[in-house]
Amino acid sequence: MTRRLEGTVALVTGASSGIGHATALELARQGASVALIGRREDRLTALAAEISEAGGKALAVPADITTAPAAAEAVERTVEGLGRLDTVVNNAGLMLLGPTPGADLNDWQRMVDINLMGLMYTSHAAIPHLVKAAADGPRQVADLVNISSLNGRNAYPMMAAYTATKFGVGGFTEALRQELAAQHVRVSVVEPGSVDTELRTHNSEIVQQMLSAGLGDIERLQGEDIADAIGYIVTRPRHVAVNELLVRPTEQG
Repeated sequence: MTRRLEGTVALVTGASSGIGHATALELARQGASVALIGRREDRLTALAAEISEAGGKALAVPADITTAPAAAEAVERTVEGLGRLDTVVNNAGLMLLGPTPGADLNDWQRMVDINLMGLMYTSHAAIPHLVKAAADGPRQVADLVNISSLNGRNAYPMMAAYTATKFGVGGFTEALRQELAAQHVRVSVVEPGSVDTELRTHNSEIVQQMLSAGLGDIERLQGEDIADAIGYIVTRPRHVAVNELLVRPTEQG
């Protein structure tokens, strides 16, 4: 397969599991050196080793990007360790569901901090490097891909706060796309439907049962399916921008 990202550097947040883990592997397969951002250092280290053993290059960067200084430091460690920054995938996220009346406000704050502010902090720190990469990089284009959700398009009961963060991701992405388009920094949003990851396991057993009942026994997406979509976006020719991509399981209504 053509290694379309040869000579470039990618940063993936939430790389310790699920979509982030699969995306890091996909970008490495395409030839990118990959910075792995997440909280679970042991998993990042194991993933970096897996990429290295396959002939790629990876840098584990343990970080909690819910503060602006930490997000900025993660970006700077990427550039210092790998030499540049051409692609950012903002994947880190948290989904805590339940009724709005009586909800734990700490859960709301945690989702805002990671789903929205962490994404924005990382983007803010990365933008100067992406603009530079688009100007002098091997591909003459850079990519910022934000992972939203079907909940970034549609609102559902029991998901109010989570949905609010994902609608925010969509709005932020589109405004930023318009700001950076002329500089050949492509800004995209990917909106997965139901994906078989550990995201839903952070909820109570009752909520997990509710989610399972709502979807039935459909065949859910895998992290690799979303990684494949991200890989498609960031390997398009310089003049092609995929601004928005909604990916559902075939059976999801």
